[in-house]
Amino acid sequence: MELMEQEMGLREKSRSTVLDAMIDFTGGTIGGIVTVYVGQPLDTVKVKMQTFPTLYGNAVQCFIKTFKQDGIARGLYAGTVPSLAANVSENAVLFCFYGMCQKIVSFVTGTQSVEVMSPLENAVSGGMAAFFSSFALCPTELIKCRLQAMREMATRGQQEGGLERLKIGPFGLTREILKSEGILGLYKGLTSTFMREMPGYFFFFGGYEISRHLLTPAGKKKDEIGALRTVVCGGIGGVSLWVAIFPADVCKSRIQVQSVAGTKPPTFLQMFFGILRNEGIGALYKGLGPTVVRTFPATGALFLAYETTKKYGNSLADYLSGG
Repeated sequence: MELMEQEMGLREKSRSTVLDAMIDFTGGTIGGIVTVYVGQPLDTVKVKMQTFPTLYGNAVQCFIKTFKQDGIARGLYAGTVPSLAANVSENAVLFCFYGMCQKIVSFVTGTQSVEVMSPLENAVSGGMAAFFSSFALCPTELIKCRLQAMREMATRGQQEGGLERLKIGPFGLTREILKSEGILGLYKGLTSTFMREMPGYFFFFGGYEISRHLLTPAGKKKDEIGALRTVVCGGIGGVSLWVAIFPADVCKSRIQVQSVAGTKPPTFLQMFFGILRNEGIGALYKGLGPTVVRTFPATGALFLAYETTKKYGNSLADYLSGG
């Protein structure tokens, strides 16, 4: 009898872990979709300024010129399909593994439950989860960056086909890369992605959890701070991420945009020190302004969508299990 009770307990624990992972995965998916539609125009500006820093004086000029030349769909929202794929896959995997890594960290540190983990423990969990999400992010991020910078590449004579290549689209570009470079061609910039994602999401989740801790009213739980404060906390987490890792993002964007079939892309360190030596430290922060402006509402919306989905998902799971 005791053995049967232990087996039932293990099954419930396993089922709970699977359900939690599914809820986190769904929350990350919905959050990723919201993030793209809120922040894509300024993400396009960021990539253009990172990869071609001498073409635009500032973010406003880049935004207006892009809008005039290519409009909204092919200009400011260029790369939206791969960006959706990137953000949905990254955030779905990120938040799914974030929940799992929280449980691992909670077990290792002897914390009673995930709900009472410290901001530092949550930050460590986020950094660990980012290792796994990087594999989902890198290929779609590469396609997105190349589409966003395609006009500049064409006008500078750095790609075959000239402006006609603006019509290629995300699926055509993916097929082209797979045909000429194989699956590894989609993972150019993976090292830079690790260098960006793992420390970045340490600060991302750390900033978010510290903000939630500070903004939680006395006598309430951090899950009860309301929509507005959740958006503010998410925005702070997003800004913390980008300020911390922006130089790594500049290197990643340039490696992915400049790498072409038949050429060996520079390593992360080669790109980093090359920019530092030839263009100065300011080039490593080119595009930070529009990124911060984009990030605050985008990541605020991400966490609001995630927390809301998780809240209703947990309620539904409790109802179905009779809890």
